[in-house]
Amino acid sequence: MAILIVKAVIIHPHDGYLDKACIEGERKALLEFKHGLEDPSGWLSSWVGADCCKWRGLDCNNQTRNVVKIDLRNRDYRYSKGLGGEISDSLLHLKYLSYLDLSSNDFQGIRIPNFLGSFERLRYLNLSNAEFGGTIPPHLGNLSQLRYLDLNEGYSYYSLTIGIYSLNWLSGLPLLKYLDLGNANLSKATKNWMQPVNMLPSLLELHFLGYQLSDFSHYSDPNPFVNLTSLQVINLSYNNFNTTLPGWLFNITTLRGLCLKELYLGFNGLSGELPDSLGKFNNLRSLDLSYNSFDGPLPNSIQHLTNLESLDLIKNTISGSIPTGIGNLLRMKRLDLSFNLMNGTIPNSIGQLKELTELNLDWNSWEGVISEIHFSNLSKLEYFSLHLSPKTKKQPFRFHVRPEWIPPFILKYIDISNCYVSPKFLSSNYLETQKRLDCIVLKNVGMLDTIPEWLWKLDLFQLDLSRNHLYGKLPNTISFSSNALVDLSFNCLAGRLPLWYNVTGLFLGNNLFSGPIPLNIEDSSSLEVLHFSSNLLNGSIPSSMSKLEGLVAVDLSNNHLFGKIPKNWKDLHIPFTIDLSKNQFTCGIPSWMCSMYSVSWLKLSNNKLSGELSPSLQNCTQLYSLDLGNNRFSDLALNNLLGTIPKCLGNLTDFTFMNLLVIGFYDDKAYTMYSDHDDKVHTVYSDYMELVVKGQDMEFRSILPIVNLIDFSGNNLWGEIPEGITNLSTLGTLNLSRNKSTGKIPRKIRAMQGLETLDLSCNNLSGPIPPSMSSITSLSHLNLSHNLFSGPIPSTIRFSTFNNPSIYETNLGLCGIPLSTNCSTPNDQKHKDDQDGEEDEDGRYMTWFFISMGLGFPVGFWVVCGSLAQNKSWRHAYLRFIDEMGIGYMSSLW
Repeated sequence: MAILIVKAVIIHPHDGYLDKACIEGERKALLEFKHGLEDPSGWLSSWVGADCCKWRGLDCNNQTRNVVKIDLRNRDYRYSKGLGGEISDSLLHLKYLSYLDLSSNDFQGIRIPNFLGSFERLRYLNLSNAEFGGTIPPHLGNLSQLRYLDLNEGYSYYSLTIGIYSLNWLSGLPLLKYLDLGNANLSKATKNWMQPVNMLPSLLELHFLGYQLSDFSHYSDPNPFVNLTSLQVINLSYNNFNTTLPGWLFNITTLRGLCLKELYLGFNGLSGELPDSLGKFNNLRSLDLSYNSFDGPLPNSIQHLTNLESLDLIKNTISGSIPTGIGNLLRMKRLDLSFNLMNGTIPNSIGQLKELTELNLDWNSWEGVISEIHFSNLSKLEYFSLHLSPKTKKQPFRFHVRPEWIPPFILKYIDISNCYVSPKFLSSNYLETQKRLDCIVLKNVGMLDTIPEWLWKLDLFQLDLSRNHLYGKLPNTISFSSNALVDLSFNCLAGRLPLWYNVTGLFLGNNLFSGPIPLNIEDSSSLEVLHFSSNLLNGSIPSSMSKLEGLVAVDLSNNHLFGKIPKNWKDLHIPFTIDLSKNQFTCGIPSWMCSMYSVSWLKLSNNKLSGELSPSLQNCTQLYSLDLGNNRFSDLALNNLLGTIPKCLGNLTDFTFMNLLVIGFYDDKAYTMYSDHDDKVHTVYSDYMELVVKGQDMEFRSILPIVNLIDFSGNNLWGEIPEGITNLSTLGTLNLSRNKSTGKIPRKIRAMQGLETLDLSCNNLSGPIPPSMSSITSLSHLNLSHNLFSGPIPSTIRFSTFNNPSIYETNLGLCGIPLSTNCSTPNDQKHKDDQDGEEDEDGRYMTWFFISMGLGFPVGFWVVCGSLAQNKSWRHAYLRFIDEMGIGYMSSLW
């Protein structure tokens, strides 16, 4: 990153001019400027007294005493609110101002003042992350002496509103060396944006990150005149190019490749193969092409980038193997090839990168072995990740080092997943010597061992040893690093549940833990996700669990817990997932479960719950998922559900999934991590689930939040389908099959525009099929069989796709395609009489037809011709018309 120094003559502590006060007119102008500002942190409290050159953030010329620099940047923006308010044009009295920095403040969306373009001597202008909004004024193009311009608004709320309609004003800044207009909206000025940039021959750094560009300026000339001969840094990440790389970008004569040091093109939808000319940029230090669609192999010319320190190719479709010449990149510090389609063996030459601190090889299809030779010279390695896909069908990749081998590096982070390590890898010198580890992920690597004592002495923020064959007991009390995530699920660990401190997410499911949940579980006060499913736990849920105020997900499913569901959980602030299924809980559902606004996933199936269900559901307006299968409810009960479909379902406008069947759950759980604005790590929980949708058994995993389904099938529900259910306009699947429902299909069913599957089979529903169902364009699966429907099947394009007769079978009153029974029409009397009667009726029609013809001809003839014979003027007009039509011979009739 080029460092730009703006020269300004300022006062120094030993300068002889310290006894001179600043210019009085400038002092008054600064006080007026201060008066317009909001200063909640009191930064400008020093702006008092006669000598403004001593005020905070100001510098003066040491001879003339003119103010030349205003630096009011909020350097403590994470913890204190910066300046706000209005920027007074009194600053125009500072005629010698060359430096202005108001960055990282909070001006709450006000426009950048036009008068800032009037400072003739200004060389440095930084308004970045200061919460400005509106249009960037083109008046800034008058700052002909400007060297540094930073208007990047970051990812704040107001960055969505700040925009530029044209970049032509840039041509007025011929001396500009640094330009950052990141995250501004350039969608209206995206065409030919390179032309004004091309007018900046002195430019060293160009930052258009997140700029909403959509044109990458493909010049028809393969060797266009591009005047960016001094560029050292290009950052065009997070735009919307969706194209291939333009030829000028890697034209060595265009950019003087020896100058370019940093190139950032991540998150742009760029495609095509990486050009061989990439190797000509031998002064390149950082190359980021991440999150694009580049394909093909890595060019061998990459070995010529001998000054490269960082190479980021994550999330592309690059294939082939790593070129062996990568060992020539001796200055490489960070190498990320994760999430590509690379294969082959990892070359031994990667072990020559002695400056390497980060090596990420995740999610590729590597073959063979990685061993000591790959690490022999990596003495500075701190981050190593080899997290492979668990679905690979090839011979599993192996991570092989001798148990006694001591690596030359000290790691902070290690992730080896879905490949083979030695069964006793946890006890090897490779790990035990890594005293600075704060993250250990060894998931599904075939370890068969106990967890060694030394590991519990580390200050870890993440520990994932899931899906191995670990056994033994865990220490009862351990303190982790703040907001730690611990996943030891799918092992053979036994004993009592531990109480660990500073843990945010604790995943101990699918082990052999036994006994009750600790009564003092509230001591693990930082818990947000608690996952103890599929163990041997017994006893009741302790009331102290309600004191875990940050809890967002609780999974105690598939244990031997019993008793009542605690009533005091209403004190929890934000739980959104509760899974108590497959236990022996009794009594009813506490009313608090639906009175809590935040509960969105509720699974209570396979228990011994009883009582009335409808009152419990009445207020469940925020639920996305509800599973009550296989309980003993009396009013909607095996759920041998009895009664009517609750009318309150129409209130569940946020509903995604409801199931009152016995559903098979996967034993695995998924979780992700995210950070909030305070950099606190949180865990989010979701399930794997099997459902019957569109007549097929389907598996839903990470997409469960978009499975919007209500399934009441296979019960004893009776009565009419409530009209209010049509309020669920985004519902995707409605399955009420195999019940005893009566009445008609709700007349407002067309309001359910999100409906894809409708199964009403095996009920006692009657009446016609509403023609309005044809307007449900998303409907793709329909089953109305085994009911009492009657009338014609709608003959619309939508219903023509439902051409399987079985979906209408045993509805004897239905007719029309695809059934063999034809429907009656207004001119067809077959539905009233037998065949003989129909023939008699046809005879009567034919008789009257011929009588009408016999009478109609003479009457019609004399009505027309008689009128012409008696009316001379009509006759002449008619004959004139006939003559004009070329049929004059008819005049002989007259």
